Amino acid sequence: MTPTAARADWKVVDEGWGRKAVDFAALSEPSNCREYVALHHRLAVGDGDRLIDVACGAGLAIELAHARGATCAGIDASPRLVAVARDRNPQADVRVGDMHAMPWTDASFDVATSFRGIWGTTPAALGEIHRVLVPGGRLGLTVWGHIKASPGAWALAPFRMAATAKVENQAEMVSLGRPGVGEELLARYGFTDIERMHVPFAWEFSDPEMYARVLASTGPAYEAIQNVGEDAFVAAAAEQAREHVRDGLPLRAQINVVGYLARKPQTSPKEAE
Repeated sequence: MTPTAARADWKVVDEGWGRKAVDFAALSEPSNCREYVALHHRLAVGDGDRLIDVACGAGLAIELAHARGATCAGIDASPRLVAVARDRNPQADVRVGDMHAMPWTDASFDVATSFRGIWGTTPAALGEIHRVLVPGGRLGLTVWGHIKASPGAWALAPFRMAATAKVENQAEMVSLGRPGVGEELLARYGFTDIERMHVPFAWEFSDPEMYARVLASTGPAYEAIQNVGEDAFVAAAAEQAREHVRDGLPLRAQINVVGYLARKPQTSPKEAE
């Protein structure tokens, strides 16, 4: 999907990610805690920070940022995920909307985060993040890294049951994890002090059937389900996971995730002159 198409069709996100919002929130998202905590720590999120989480999903990252003392807001294209995020975060300003046209004024936030919510196909969202950050504001975002080199790459393999065009688009989406790509993009949108970091990430599942259920709650899985049907997708995923069962231990899939830290400059280039 091109950036222009992404802006026009952002509401279709709810079809993939919202269809099983409760499963995603309760069964899948808790595994993201390592990722959320690591980035909040590096950003030094704390008391007095006004934080916006972009593509906030079911709002667990907002909940954890609030626990560190931040006043939080969030935006996501899925009304069903936003309903969960609001339930988790009654004190936060969580809205359904398009991350390419966020409904907050300039310089509204001290910190912005996005956890695998900005893709190579939606880079213009960084312009909006730059706009709503205060001068000197901090940005932290994560993207998939080198998936094929990950010990847990097997856990993402069922996504390849999607139609060929969808699989090709998935590859373009994860391009920001490639060396130099994310750094160049952040600089293009005016960010400075750009730093690349390793982000801890591991999915854990009690058994192959739970793995298949969790995977089916994600957007990329929905693309595969559209192609082969839900029963076939779940059966194939569970069968693949059986090869990775360990006696007395959970199924575990460590996947490479890349983080970027950056800042909005204190002054604009024209002011600096």
